[in-house]
Amino acid sequence: MIEVFVEGIGLRGPGLEGWAASRPVLAGAAPFAAAPVALPSPTLLPPAERRRAVPPVKLALAVGAEALQQAGRDPSGVATVFTSSGGDGETIHEILRVLATAEREVSPTRFHNSVHNAPSGYWTIATGSREPSTTLCAHDASFAAGLLEAAVHVAVERHPVALIAYDLPYPEPIHTVRPIGSVYGVALLLVPVSADNILASLRISTHHDGGAATTLAEPALEKMRASNPAARSLPLLVALAGFSPATVRIPGAAGMLLDIAVTPS
Repeated sequence: MIEVFVEGIGLRGPGLEGWAASRPVLAGAAPFAAAPVALPSPTLLPPAERRRAVPPVKLALAVGAEALQQAGRDPSGVATVFTSSGGDGETIHEILRVLATAEREVSPTRFHNSVHNAPSGYWTIATGSREPSTTLCAHDASFAAGLLEAAVHVAVERHPVALIAYDLPYPEPIHTVRPIGSVYGVALLLVPVSADNILASLRISTHHDGGAATTLAEPALEKMRASNPAARSLPLLVALAGFSPATVRIPGAAGMLLDIAVTPS
């Protein structure tokens, strides 16, 4: 079992425009109403990098910056774990489209953004951070893999870590074989010790007992959870939005489940 503490949260998804606005919805105190996701311009980046920033970069930087700002942390002193099941699907689509032509001339900017750790690189440029950064992919279990990686880092190194998870829909024809239902990103700033500004404690353990993952009562939120790998985080966010202890189970790889006991502060 690993215990870590949540110091900040960032969130973007349909009808979920930031943690402060989304918390009443997730807590069941306000109705959920889906709306298009606005991806703000990443003003932390210099102008040249800002022009090159693709939607996954904008999404990752938006939720990461929100979590760090909420916690009052200098992002240059925080390690990061980025996790996504597919990265930048639009760029992958465009590269494949160009490779299918006679010219086969891939744009350098497209190639630059095609690597899975591109958001991590942009984050480093934006924040000036020289702290460790890990980028993961574990298909539908990417959020669970990222949370476990971040929690282990916090517990072992005794150092704050920002977990940043994001997934966006692919364009056709890739969408037909790998459907992702919506734009969704979340960030959790995890720290090793409790303090007055802590939002909750998480006690994380792993199980292979064949049990079921936690689902959501709100049909639209459950559809979002089921259709976007990063949105597997939603049951955890619902627990964080509440005011009483709860336990959630998030699916990992190869039948593993993360058991997370959440105690809001």
